[in-house]
Amino acid sequence: MILDGASPASVAQAAATMARGELVAFPTETVYGLGADAASDAAVAKIFAAKGRPSDHPLIVHVPDASAVPTFAGDVPDFATRLMQAFWPGPLTLILPRRAGVGTAAAGGQSSIGLRCPAHPVAHAFLLACQAAGVSGVAGPSANRFGRVSPTTAAHVQSEFGDALLVLDGGPCRVGIESTIIDCTRGQPVLLRPGMLSAVQVEQACGQAVLRPGELESAAPRASGTLESHYAPNARVRLMDAAALQTALDVLGEDASGIATYSRVILRSRSARVLRRRMPDDPAETARQLFAVLREFDAQGVKLIWVETPPDDAEWDGVRDRLRRAAA
Repeated sequence: MILDGASPASVAQAAATMARGELVAFPTETVYGLGADAASDAAVAKIFAAKGRPSDHPLIVHVPDASAVPTFAGDVPDFATRLMQAFWPGPLTLILPRRAGVGTAAAGGQSSIGLRCPAHPVAHAFLLACQAAGVSGVAGPSANRFGRVSPTTAAHVQSEFGDALLVLDGGPCRVGIESTIIDCTRGQPVLLRPGMLSAVQVEQACGQAVLRPGELESAAPRASGTLESHYAPNARVRLMDAAALQTALDVLGEDASGIATYSRVILRSRSARVLRRRMPDDPAETARQLFAVLREFDAQGVKLIWVETPPDDAEWDGVRDRLRRAAA
C-alpha cells in the first residue's frame, strides 16, 4: 500500500505501524529503506526475513538528529562529531561503538553500529513521528530483495514486496545511490563504502586523513552494501571501455539482441534490437538515475547490460563502486 508521504495522516499511520513492530518502507535522499524499530530484535528479524538477508549482515539505523546518537552509541570520537555537524542530515553513515544491549540484531551482533540522519523531508517527518511513538531509531536497509538493485521510487518498492507493505511515497530519490560509510571505531576515519560524499570532503570536514580498510592492521567491521556482489539486476552486467563496447556491437552486427548499453559515448549498432541509454557526463546525475536505468533494462527483458566504465576521478567513486559490485 503506497501512501502520500507529504500527508501528516500518512506519516502518523506509518509511525503507528512501526511502533506495533511491523515493517514500513520510507524514502531517503539516497534510496528507499525497509524500516523496523531498531531497538526491537523481533521487528528487525522481519527485515532479514523479508529481504532474504543474512542476519549477521548489519543494517543502518536512521535517526532524526544527532541527539538520538547516545541511544545507540557510546564513546563517539571528536572527528565523528565533526562529521555529523558537517554532513547530517545527509548521505553519510557513521560506524560507531554500540551501546551494550541496544540494537543487537540491527548491528548483526557486532559491537559497532551504523547510524545515519537522512536529509529527505518525508524521512525526517517519519523519524520524528516514530520518536514520538517510542521508536528511537529505524533500522533501514534498502527496500529490495537482498543483493538486488536498490529502489529509488515507491513503485520500485512495491514491485519488490507487493501491496501488503506500507510504503511512504516521497518521490524519486535525489541522490540515487546509498550513503558513504565511514568507520569511526578505530581511532581514524576509514572509508568502508564510497557514495556521493567523497573522501576529500570527509577529510576536510573532520581534519584527519581518511584511510581504506587495508591500511589498518585491525579488521574493519561488517557494513551494509560491501559484499563483492551486490546491487545486481537480473541481467548480467559487464563493464567495458568505450572502444571495447563499440567493437562488441560491431562484431555482433545485425544479430545483436537481448543487449542493453549504458554509455557516455554515442554507440552505433546495426541491430534495432539493442537498447541504448546515454550515461550522463555528470557523476551526480548518473548516480541519480543508475538504479532506475538498471531496473528499466530488466523490465525490458534484456539478458546482458554493457556499461561504459566510469572515469577514475574521485567524483565517480560511488557510481563505479555500485557498477563493479553489480558486475561481480
